Amino acid sequence: MRPSGRKLDEMRAVSIETGVMRHAEGSCLIKVGNTHVLCTASIEERTPSFLKNTGLGWVTAEYGMLPRATNTRNRREAAMGKQGGRTVEIQRLIGRSLRAGIDRSALGERQITVDCDVIQADGGTRCASITGGWVALRLAIKTLMKTGAIVSNPIIGDVAAVSCGIYAGQPVLDLDYDEDSAAGVDGNFIMLDDGRMVEVQMSAEGTVFRRAEMDQMLALAEKGVAELVAAQRAVL
Repeated sequence: MRPSGRKLDEMRAVSIETGVMRHAEGSCLIKVGNTHVLCTASIEERTPSFLKNTGLGWVTAEYGMLPRATNTRNRREAAMGKQGGRTVEIQRLIGRSLRAGIDRSALGERQITVDCDVIQADGGTRCASITGGWVALRLAIKTLMKTGAIVSNPIIGDVAAVSCGIYAGQPVLDLDYDEDSAAGVDGNFIMLDDGRMVEVQMSAEGTVFRRAEMDQMLALAEKGVAELVAAQRAVL
């Protein structure tokens, strides 16, 4: 009943290629089905002014979508002179999610910026950005530890994200665009590797949902995140 022919609890094919950007301290290209996101992590030996002399580091993110990532050309936001509300909301979500896996005191007073550029979109771009962004961040931290810039590993737990929703009356895992655009309920689940939740975004797009259906989607999300974490660890 899914347009792709997948089972209700089946993820799209996931691949992560690391070291795709020569100059970045951490980088990867993540592909979740036909959604492809280039993620880079850049280290700066400074923090935002509000963290000066606190001993705490910072992880932030920027998100963007290339003009032909979708079936029609989107105008570059730089050409319009400002970011759209969707872009700002997504990059704040990515930043919050990545910070949840980091001990900022162990990171020290430095900032890591994770850039997530969507090359091709087919649903779930924010989830793919978080999952791939975490790999890029881990690689940047590995660089810091290798050079001796930090001595204590700041990783609290691995972070990954997946979408779930109700499509054609059934809870399903990892929505592609065909499902996302027609879903009655749409949700994004960001979790640590031990099952603790960082953030849950759920909304009724065309129909309301019950607690039992939410529990079903949560169970699907736990399965999907576990598979994504396994993919992350396989390349790290």
